[in-house]
Amino acid sequence: MTITAEPHLTDTRMRPMALPEPRGPVSAALIELLTGPEHAPVGDLAVATTEGLAASDDLLADDDVQLALFLMYELHYGGLEGVPDSWEWDPRLLAVRGPIEREFEDALRRSVRQPVAVRDVPEALFALAGDDDSPSLSAFVERDATAEQVREILACRSIYTLKEADPHSWAIPRLHGRAKSALVEIQADEYGGGRPDRLHATIFARAMRGAGLDDRYGAYADHVPVAVYASMNLMSLFGLHRRLRGAIVGHLAAYEMTSSLPCRAYANGLRRLGFGADVADYFDEHVEADAVHEQLAARELAGALAEEEPHLARDILFGASACLTVDGRLWGGLRERFERGESALRRPL
Repeated sequence: MTITAEPHLTDTRMRPMALPEPRGPVSAALIELLTGPEHAPVGDLAVATTEGLAASDDLLADDDVQLALFLMYELHYGGLEGVPDSWEWDPRLLAVRGPIEREFEDALRRSVRQPVAVRDVPEALFALAGDDDSPSLSAFVERDATAEQVREILACRSIYTLKEADPHSWAIPRLHGRAKSALVEIQADEYGGGRPDRLHATIFARAMRGAGLDDRYGAYADHVPVAVYASMNLMSLFGLHRRLRGAIVGHLAAYEMTSSLPCRAYANGLRRLGFGADVADYFDEHVEADAVHEQLAARELAGALAEEEPHLARDILFGASACLTVDGRLWGGLRERFERGESALRRPL
């Protein structure tokens, strides 16, 4: 296991993410473009993207395309090391990203069950969360996981959790009234309630250090399976497009509604394995917070948005179902690999 000797930063987002290795021709062409001359032509990337989309059997499990989309989205977050910020809104790059997003959204809508609000959106959300039967990774951690498996899980979680809450914050300026107020209340907790040391991303960085892992954002970008990128891209797709504001609200509602009890199980498993309080703190923090957020997200956020903009009800439920489906594939897939005696990662820690 490699542990960085560099001094750690309180804010894990202060440094841009180092570029990972490509996973195929699309991500290779993208990385070559982003690290080359600033105004280089995008033709090679456009061709690689067209061919990559045509050849993909399952876009949700396509390492190459998902990594490329993740890197394009990362330009809107903390940026990429050695890549000029001007690429963020370069219309040529956005023109290449557009077809990937359309294919990704189409694949999601084909593979995700679309629930129907029989009575109202909050009740439909509670029913959806209650019906989720994805294999429970948290229960596996609580009873059976090894310390090394827990470290692999933390490495997989780091791609999102070291910038926790950021994708959902795109929705704040797109909401109004009760829904906006509820979202800001939830996000304020995620960002530490005014205390930088209690930012959830910062607490998770401490957990990684306590587990003997590298807390730099993107340190395990070459290690994690494609399902990690599909999960992250799902949030960015919903968050960055105003027309999908209902979906990002539904995603957050499902995320908060299915977090509290699993976090308790994770914390129990960490203590069973002898990890310290600095590692369990992140999960302990979410046991109580997400129990409160569950009601707030379902009723005051999603419910209020559906009342204010009834035409978004279907997308709210789609976003929630997509969250449960994509994250179920991710975390359930990790559990299945562990139960087969396999690593969850593409390369060892």
